[in-house]
Amino acid sequence: MAVTTGTSLLLSAFSSVLIFSGMQMFKPWFSSSQLHTLLGGYLGSLLFILFLTALGNLETCLFGKSFQVKLFPEATIHRVCGTSCLLISLCALYYMNRYSQKIHVTHTAPVVVQSGKKKKHVS
Repeated sequence: MAVTTGTSLLLSAFSSVLIFSGMQMFKPWFSSSQLHTLLGGYLGSLLFILFLTALGNLETCLFGKSFQVKLFPEATIHRVCGTSCLLISLCALYYMNRYSQKIHVTHTAPVVVQSGKKKKHVS
């Protein structure tokens, strides 16, 4: 189900705040074991995607549909958590871009290619 840009902005911003505050509240728990650290990386990647979605929607509301997001936030948590966050975020960005290209592709007229040979006119 698709929502409007404004609704998507509110939902992604609210979800970003919830995930960020949860990660801050449970910071000691995320560093207590390797599995918890990987879970922190996964949540960090979700935070990245939601923040990027909120920022993109805000810029779309302010500057129009043709504006592109130009922000790459840095990870400032545990090194393994940051690395797993980066890898999962890259995978998520790949699939988001692939899905976006499938949905928002602009169809252009086919290009006609002519061969290099010219026909001789017989007079």
